[in-house]
Amino acid sequence: MDNFYIDNPSLKHHLNHPLMKRIVELKERNYADKDKFDYAPVDFEDTMDSYEKVLEIVGEICANTIAPNAEGVDHDGPTVKSGRVTYATGTQENLDAVRKAGLMGITMPRRYNGLNFPITPYVMAAEMVSDADAGFGNIWALQDCAETLYEFGNEEQHARYIPRVAAGETMSMDLTEPDAGSDLQAVMLKATYSEKDDCWYLNGVKRFITNGDADIHLVLARSEEGTRDGRGLSMFIYDKRNGGVNVRRIENKMGIKGSPTCELVYKNAKAELCGDRKLGLIKYVMALMNGARLGIMAQATGISEAAYREGYAYAQERKQFGKAIIEFPAVYEMLALMRAKADASRSMLYETSRFVDVYKALEDISRERKLEPEERQEMKKYSKLADAFTPMGKGMTTEYANQNAYDAIQIHGGSGFMKDYTCERLYRDARITNIYEGTTQLQVVAAIRHVTTGTYIGQIREYEAIEYKPELEDLKQKLIGMTAKHEEIVAKVTELKDQEYLDFHARRLVESTAHCVLGYLLLQDANKNENFRRSAEVYVSYGQAEVNKMHSYVMNFDREDLGYFKIQ
Repeated sequence: MDNFYIDNPSLKHHLNHPLMKRIVELKERNYADKDKFDYAPVDFEDTMDSYEKVLEIVGEICANTIAPNAEGVDHDGPTVKSGRVTYATGTQENLDAVRKAGLMGITMPRRYNGLNFPITPYVMAAEMVSDADAGFGNIWALQDCAETLYEFGNEEQHARYIPRVAAGETMSMDLTEPDAGSDLQAVMLKATYSEKDDCWYLNGVKRFITNGDADIHLVLARSEEGTRDGRGLSMFIYDKRNGGVNVRRIENKMGIKGSPTCELVYKNAKAELCGDRKLGLIKYVMALMNGARLGIMAQATGISEAAYREGYAYAQERKQFGKAIIEFPAVYEMLALMRAKADASRSMLYETSRFVDVYKALEDISRERKLEPEERQEMKKYSKLADAFTPMGKGMTTEYANQNAYDAIQIHGGSGFMKDYTCERLYRDARITNIYEGTTQLQVVAAIRHVTTGTYIGQIREYEAIEYKPELEDLKQKLIGMTAKHEEIVAKVTELKDQEYLDFHARRLVESTAHCVLGYLLLQDANKNENFRRSAEVYVSYGQAEVNKMHSYVMNFDREDLGYFKIQ
């Protein structure tokens, strides 16, 4: 591909969703910036044109710089010396290219030298970057930490830090510790306030920190002495210019090798409080991680797309038994499902990003003025949908990235096991996506309450009520049947009011919901664009089979059967 945006029409399709009109209206505040900044848009068409132009620039850099550098970066990786990280040569070239193009701080307000873009076009850029090199996607996407800083920091912190991010300085979020992974309540990095110096000092160790030698860090630390749970944790800003943090080591990872994953040692590192004390985990990290999960969805979708393209290209070229292997049913079925999973992932990604955009824009407006009652209701609606779709989307897109990368290697056969082919790297890169920022199992924990309280089924009913073309009626009827079977298994599991039983079946309940949601999203895509019809047909058939399988399993499962699964 010469341009990852122009050569992927699906991106333009999703960018031009009807809800973008409302998102732009909220984000641009009646185009108030047009008289202050010469690059600010004057109307909706001008705004959408600016999004497209920037996405074309991203697409060009991905095709001509990031993708060609990916193999070299994977081979060389970053190095650490005297507590400081040096990126691989290709990574540094990538960073220089995106900095020069002004692609850092994309979503930040123009008064801080940002582009004031909504989340949706930013996430599109993240998908393309990850398609080109998932490892570099991590470094680039951590600029999203600026969203948390903007949301919870004060005006003085905004003015000092956000322009630096927009100018190209990197960020990291320092959460995990050797004894605190999924259970962040166990974080023990100590934050001590000095009245004499009027600042905080951080001491301890952080582990598995992506881009850990970044310029600006958001750090979760224990500010309340004597506490051992989440209520004793606060969020801090650490500036590398002040010193006090060294990289002890870079982890030797399976994949995403261009992204330095670091163990950090804090020794009296000067820091400043971000927001209020005691809300670090309860409020700020939850917001930070939801943004990060959206970024991982973009990363996973980019990997799914890359894996499909690699498999498709090889299947066309590789001949066995006198014909191209793409002509064999075993192969073309695999490719059709890979295409459908990539398209379904993308539909879920941008549906979620639009929900986030609406509620985030309204939340930002609420800091400037009191929202109207209708606006408060709108914010509440989209906040709830974003909260529901983020864990489901993160779980499904990352599982599909792993499956597509697996199938890409299978199509390549023995050659796919060799480092000569890109699919080998994609397979290694994909594996982390359903682990970090919350494993798939933890996404199920976050999503299940939206199954049992009806958030998803309410949205499915809205999708069902849309008027579809007559030729899509059969697909719609399949989805109605899938939804009915999903509701049956939810009723069966919840009627016992047994938490262990619900936890055991939670993944099946969430995944059966997801197949209905993803099927309807692809149906809507096909309703607007004939190019999505094949993926909709393939995905709905696949989803129907999966829901039928889960329905059979749950309906024939008794409470006593749980005992079979408990390891003695």
